[in-house]
Amino acid sequence: MLLSVLLALTVIMLTARLVGAAFARINQPAVIGEVVGGILLGPSLLGRIAPEAQAFVLPPDAAPILGVISQLGVILYMFLVGLELDLGRLRTTVSKTIAISVSAIVVPFALGTLLAMWLGEPLAPAGVDRRSFVLFIGIALSITAFPVLARILSDRGLQRTPIGTLALTCAAINDAIAWCLLAFAVSIMQATPWQAARTAALTALYIATMLTIGRVLARAAADWLDRSKRIGEQSVALVLVSVLLSAVATEFIGIHAIFGAFLIGTIIPHDSKVATQVTERIADIVRVMLLPAFFAFTGLRTQIGLIESGRDWLICALIVVVATAGKFGGTTIAARASGLGWRDSGALGILMNTRGLVELIVLNIGLDLGVITPRLFTMLVIMALVTTMMTSPILSTLLRPSKR
Repeated sequence: MLLSVLLALTVIMLTARLVGAAFARINQPAVIGEVVGGILLGPSLLGRIAPEAQAFVLPPDAAPILGVISQLGVILYMFLVGLELDLGRLRTTVSKTIAISVSAIVVPFALGTLLAMWLGEPLAPAGVDRRSFVLFIGIALSITAFPVLARILSDRGLQRTPIGTLALTCAAINDAIAWCLLAFAVSIMQATPWQAARTAALTALYIATMLTIGRVLARAAADWLDRSKRIGEQSVALVLVSVLLSAVATEFIGIHAIFGAFLIGTIIPHDSKVATQVTERIADIVRVMLLPAFFAFTGLRTQIGLIESGRDWLICALIVVVATAGKFGGTTIAARASGLGWRDSGALGILMNTRGLVELIVLNIGLDLGVITPRLFTMLVIMALVTTMMTSPILSTLLRPSKR
């Protein structure tokens, strides 16, 4: 068993790095290449052309352990995403961006729910509550991948420009709203109406407590640790224990553990020494070893062969079009109405259309809950890849004439 897991992790890491580097050379985020690498190792390619090799590289008995490793990677990664979020920036610019952020989630959510009503008959799982299915599809099409967007802006040196700052702020607000909607949706999917109300109430109480009392305690603890002569293993251990406890708390409440990890990251001062130390010590392990395991685990569940007929591919194309129209259109129109020029509005719209890793996390939650089928899961994974891959070339086209 141990040998199988070690071999699987070795192959996964090598494939993720090689394919990710190849995608980086063609001006695409490396994370997209890593996702594609995971799909290549799954039944979509390796399992189709060489099933014996695929079973040897990723044996079935290693899948449960890879699943645990991938979940741990996602939990730690969402903590790092929360740690990079500057709540002070949100407070200072929220009045300028709230209309754009709301439009960027309301329009794709509305279009997604309309699409889900039509998709329900051929693609919804048998026996699933129709309201849960419609709600989940609406949320899935409303996601913006804040970390991937931040990486694209950083690679282009735009993160400190007005359009970059606006995009990051809108994406952060957008994701915060989307995570709250997803938490509410998960509570409905997993429980009876009374239990759903209880979960929603506990979730609101936990979020309010963390953003008030928890944030004060986190600031005091960070100041105390920053004053110490050496921020060592004990400080890192204290932070990681806090992350795991917060993840356990949200899982106990009835929502996914990643919410707790993300929330604890947001309340720790992002500019503190302890935040910098923790990021430097665990970021590479998470991104090099744990996240590729998540991509491979997602690849094992992505079966492109399930999309067989031309009608299925037309539905897949329709999902991509609706997702792009909602996100790009809703953001662009709202940005133009708020006073931005058409070029900057379009650049902001295509940036907000980036989905990537965060979308994959949401889709895996939906598949685990049984609210979407493997076939629809595959279509939505393709949508996430396409909408993210189109960001860089379209952004280059929009920004090149104005030489920004």
